[in-house]
Amino acid sequence: MVENKIIDGKEIASKLRERIRDLGKEFKDQTSITPGLAVVLVGENPASKVYVKNKIKQTEEVGFNSYEYKLDESVKETDLLNLISELNLSSKVNGILVQLPLPKHINSEKILDSILPEKDVDGFHATNVGKLWGGRDTLVPCTPLGCSIMLNKLFDDLSGKNAVVIGRSDIVGKPMASLLLQKNATVTIVHSRTKDIEKICKAADILIAAVGVPEMVKKSWVKKDAIVIDVGINRIEKDGKNKLVGDVDYVDVFDVVSKITPVPGGVGPMTIACLLLNTLNASLSQKSLPGIKLSSLF
Repeated sequence: MVENKIIDGKEIASKLRERIRDLGKEFKDQTSITPGLAVVLVGENPASKVYVKNKIKQTEEVGFNSYEYKLDESVKETDLLNLISELNLSSKVNGILVQLPLPKHINSEKILDSILPEKDVDGFHATNVGKLWGGRDTLVPCTPLGCSIMLNKLFDDLSGKNAVVIGRSDIVGKPMASLLLQKNATVTIVHSRTKDIEKICKAADILIAAVGVPEMVKKSWVKKDAIVIDVGINRIEKDGKNKLVGDVDYVDVFDVVSKITPVPGGVGPMTIACLLLNTLNASLSQKSLPGIKLSSLF
């Protein structure tokens, strides 16, 4: 059936949140601690406000404590650093997320690296990035973690699979490649300077698009029966309507692929669910308890 081609991120994320809620209750019963997530929003970016609202809502739905900090667009970098320092020291806060993008007068790298690595639930701190590439247990960026969980549900073993990642961002492309390597896939990253991108993508058993170009990937880019994970989310005018589309031309490639994530409803819901998973794992780590293994989630 056609439905069997669709990787339903909403359904997987819903089951993941249920599991996180149960594991969070076990943690609370064991330690008398409720995991706490602090989210810092600077400015009035409409998309960021929607993301933060959804993050807070889902945090509370799984029984975790949520702490929201809204700062003016003109906030001084030193004031933001002082807030993060306070959150680093707070025993109630197990995870800290600073919503990106930040205003231009603030150094994002400096801000992200001011968060304690053990509370860095976005997985962006240099220490966590290094641990990920070293194959050590760490907090992993939420979007590639969500993609990895989806792939885990499709494959018991990725050994020998040819995986191509379109995009080399620190947030998705690079950590995604690292996670795939840890699963023994053969990984290629393609980007704006890569020659013969279409030819390289055509050879992929698993194609992950995270480049931010609406509907860039066409049928001619995709190998028959490939798995396609579309991380892109782009708002465009199409057929006289304002629509959300991915980096993959979903309609064009649908008949070729064996599995594909839709946009919306694919990777997006997994990202927030993995933020909650990271918050729980941060809480466990801070009490010197073992983290949650992905293989035990479902």
